[in-house]
Amino acid sequence: MFTKRIGIDLGTANVIVYVSGKGIAINEPSVVAISDDNKILAVGKEAKEMLGKTPGNITASRPMRDGVIADYVVTEAMLRYFINKVYGSFRLFRPEVMICVPTGVTSTERRAVLDAAIQAGARAAYLIEEPLAAAIGAGIPIAQPSGSMIIDMGGGTTGVAVISLGGVVVSKSVRVGGNKLDEAISNYVRRKYNLMIGEQTAEEIKIQVGSAMEMEQEDQMEVRGRDLLAGLPRTIYVKTNEVFEAIQQPLTQVINTIRAVLEQTPPELSSDIVDKGIVLSGGGALLRNMDQLIMDSTQVSCYVAEDPLLCVAKGTGAALEHLDAYKKAVLGRR
Repeated sequence: MFTKRIGIDLGTANVIVYVSGKGIAINEPSVVAISDDNKILAVGKEAKEMLGKTPGNITASRPMRDGVIADYVVTEAMLRYFINKVYGSFRLFRPEVMICVPTGVTSTERRAVLDAAIQAGARAAYLIEEPLAAAIGAGIPIAQPSGSMIIDMGGGTTGVAVISLGGVVVSKSVRVGGNKLDEAISNYVRRKYNLMIGEQTAEEIKIQVGSAMEMEQEDQMEVRGRDLLAGLPRTIYVKTNEVFEAIQQPLTQVINTIRAVLEQTPPELSSDIVDKGIVLSGGGALLRNMDQLIMDSTQVSCYVAEDPLLCVAKGTGAALEHLDAYKKAVLGRR
């Protein structure tokens, strides 16, 4: 009864923490600001505001890359910060933690996540695959002898899985997500307008005027950056169909991954998927017309899950609360 349980969606773009009995407690960017002498200066929202604006003696960076740990020490410090934020640094009982990881991570990458959680103050640590956690969080009855397909499009990776009887039947992961879309937009603006823009500006363009399909009625957005020729600040206007053109290549990789999973799905489960449709979760689900693009590319109906950003964290927390029911889903523990 004294055991604290928390589920953590340790994403490339955001860290979302689900606390057993309370729900979502934290939803902050996975960014850490560090000084020259390796002191943590800021974590989360405060650190994200520093991206691209820091002086020489401060570095603001993302310790997660493509869904896996790129900087172990900083990730451990970030996890400790969020666990302490939920329970305080002085606690009698250490919490049990379940963290989600992308499909197809190596055993070394899994061990790194488990070790980071234990070092950050967890009593026990468990891992679950992102698509399974997303399916649980989206309310899909994964234990039934029936096929369900989930696409979890996060910041660093897109995981696609067909689930039946509480386990993953077919799955693929591609290291393409929201960050790759931002990068593609930034590169497009640089090529077309000779304008250098920051990471946050590219993300803002995607959110405000981005679309996964061409649109007849376009929106436009004022964008400011540094002119690469003159070296001076300049303002341009970017339209929806320009963003569509910019993100074509990463979106094609996502669609090819979805098709590859459908091609490998057993026929009995394929018929279930046609009946139920495909569920889309993660931050990528919020890109305008993403569900329509998947529908047009696969000829299978697709719908966005409720609270797509929070599906993985909710599912991770639910799996930890009902560990016996979801034991097939657990990848590893320590």
